[in-house]
Amino acid sequence: MTRSTTGQGAPGARDRSRPRPIRAGGRTGADGASTPDRILDAALASFADRGYEASSLDALALGLDIRKQTILYWFPSKEVLLEAVVDRSAVELSTALEESLTSAGTGWARVEAVVRSVFRLAARRPELLGLVREMGRLGTPAATRFVTAVEPLLQRATEFLEAEMDAGHMRRHDPRLLLLAIYSTVIGMLTEVEVLRAFGEEPTARSLVRRRNEILELLHSALVTDGGG
Repeated sequence: MTRSTTGQGAPGARDRSRPRPIRAGGRTGADGASTPDRILDAALASFADRGYEASSLDALALGLDIRKQTILYWFPSKEVLLEAVVDRSAVELSTALEESLTSAGTGWARVEAVVRSVFRLAARRPELLGLVREMGRLGTPAATRFVTAVEPLLQRATEFLEAEMDAGHMRRHDPRLLLLAIYSTVIGMLTEVEVLRAFGEEPTARSLVRRRNEILELLHSALVTDGGG
């Protein structure tokens, strides 16, 4: 009896709810990026700037000078494309923060390193933080997917804050609520920067540094005890 090679569960069948595996060596654009990476970059920029609902696959295809079917070849639906953008953005954000923590010292220096890292990302990749804000607006499942992806980093941050509080270096707070407050403060300040961009006023390096220093000053006074350094 010959096994059927068609239908659900057949050898070689692909789950159409998942993105096609991205392999090296595929077709690349003029900038050297592969087609799926170009699609992800364009989707990230559109979701962050216009919002998920206002972004269309037709507009993405037109901007990339490719067919809509090419996007659907790699990402079978707009929802799958959003998931892929969220996954890649979570990895990029986690990597940047991990690198900053690896080179940071202890205590307050770690908090400072994270804030500086986020501001560097805001200057270099504003669309990444724009996506974070958009996921907050969209709510579940996009936000849940992102939080799940960065959960190991959040757990490390929670343990660090608890240890600093136990050592008397930082004032006692609920670590998770404290992380949420820090996130809201930093993202809120960066949102102000994005509002300026929306009105055609491009923030300068000096203005970003000033806002970063204001955040650090605020967090230091709120967190660090007299003996915390």
